[in-house]
Amino acid sequence: MQKVFALVDCNNFYASCERLFRPELREKPIVVLSNNDGCIIARSNEAKTLGIPMGAPYFKNKALIRGRDIRVFSSNYALYGDLSHRVMSVLRELEPQVEVYSIDEAFISLPAGSRKDLRRYARELKERVEQWVGIPISVGIGPTKTLAKIANRLAKKEPRHGGAFVIDDRNRDALLASVEVGAVWGIGRRSVAKLKSLGIHTALQLQEADDNRLRKQLTVTGLRTAMELRSIPCIPLESAEPDRKSVISSRSFGRPVSSLADLREAVASHVAIGAAKLRQEGTAAGAIQVFILTNRFKESDRQYSGSTTIPLSTASACTPTLISAARRGLEMIYRPGYRFNKAGIMLTGLIPRHKVQGNLLDRDDGEGLALMESVDRINRVWGRNTIRFAAEGLSKSWRMQQSWKSPAYTTSWLEIPVVNAGFPAKSKSF
Repeated sequence: MQKVFALVDCNNFYASCERLFRPELREKPIVVLSNNDGCIIARSNEAKTLGIPMGAPYFKNKALIRGRDIRVFSSNYALYGDLSHRVMSVLRELEPQVEVYSIDEAFISLPAGSRKDLRRYARELKERVEQWVGIPISVGIGPTKTLAKIANRLAKKEPRHGGAFVIDDRNRDALLASVEVGAVWGIGRRSVAKLKSLGIHTALQLQEADDNRLRKQLTVTGLRTAMELRSIPCIPLESAEPDRKSVISSRSFGRPVSSLADLREAVASHVAIGAAKLRQEGTAAGAIQVFILTNRFKESDRQYSGSTTIPLSTASACTPTLISAARRGLEMIYRPGYRFNKAGIMLTGLIPRHKVQGNLLDRDDGEGLALMESVDRINRVWGRNTIRFAAEGLSKSWRMQQSWKSPAYTTSWLEIPVVNAGFPAKSKSF
C-alpha cells in the first residue's frame, strides 16, 4: 500500500520553549543567544517582524533589542532537549514509524488508505502535541518526504492554513510553480547556481527537468530530489538512528583561561558529559582526543591550538578512566603563556559495550561502571551535576556566560516551577 509522509516541525522552537513556563511572554518578541551569549540563534515571529537578524552578534543589536523591549534568553539546552524528547514521545505514541530528523523536526510515515481526511488528521496531530506538551507545531503532509517539507513550509508561513497543509497530485504542480528552487529540501547554494544556468528557477521546473541533465549537473542526488517532486518516494524513512561514530563535548570559556588547573577542570567536565552519553547509549570509547585553542578572532593575542589522541588499551565508558587519559593528553599539548578560549574532547572508536575485548593487564572497570550507572540514575532524577567528580571543579569560574538563562524547569527539582494559588507565602503547591 502506498504511503504518505508527514513532517512535524516545532514553531520557533527555542523561543516556544522559553514561553512555555512564562505565559506572560506570549505574543512578546523573544530572542535566544548562542553559547557565551554571542549571537542570535532563535527569534520569535514578533522579533522577526521587528527586523532582528538571524545569526547576528548580540552586542551589535543590543540597542535595538533594548529599545523595542525584546526579551533575551541564554541558550538552555537542557530544557530544549527535554521538551524535544516529550514532543517526539507523543508522536511515537500516535504513530509507529517516526524518524527524528532534528531537535525540532520529525518525519512520520502514514499508510495512505488509513486516513480518509489527511488534512483533518494533520490538525488533530497538531492539537494533540500542543495540548500534551504545550509546544506549537506545524504539520505538512505529502506523497514524499521532499513534498512533505514543502507542505510544512506552506503550513507554517501562511496563517490561513491553520498550521496544517496537505500536498497531493491535485494541487502539487500549482504549488511547486510558486516555490523557488533554492527552497527545495536538498538543493544547496551551489546546486541553485547550476540549476539557474540551465533555466531552472522553480520547483516545478526542477520536477519537469530532463533526467540525464540533472544526473550530469547534480549527480544522482539531484535526480532523486526531482523524482520526489514527482511524487515518487526515493528517500525512505529512517526509523532507526544510525550508529554514532564519536561523541564530542566542547564549549567556549566565559573568560580567557591560561592556567593548567582551569583547563584540567574544563576537560574533566567535558569528559563527564561525554562518558554519560556513552553509558546512555550502551557504548564504550577506544580513544579520546583532547583539544585546546586560543581566540583566533582576537589578533592581539598569541595564537595556538593543540590536540592529541590518547588510545585506550581497553575501550571504556567509565568516567575516571577517561578523565585520567584526557588529563595525560592535556598535559602533552598545554603551553603556558597563552589565553585559551576553548577546550573540548572527542570520544572515538565507539563499540557496543557488550563487545568490549578485555585485557589481562588492565584493571577491570566493571565495578566502576556499576558506580557510574548509579550516579547517572541519581543525576537523572535529581538533576544534572547533583553528583559530580571533584576533578570538574566547584566554582567553575571559567564556564561560559549565560547571563539570561532560564531555569531548568523540567530537569531539576530545585528549579521546578512553583504554582502559587493564592495561599500564604509559607504554603507552596506544586
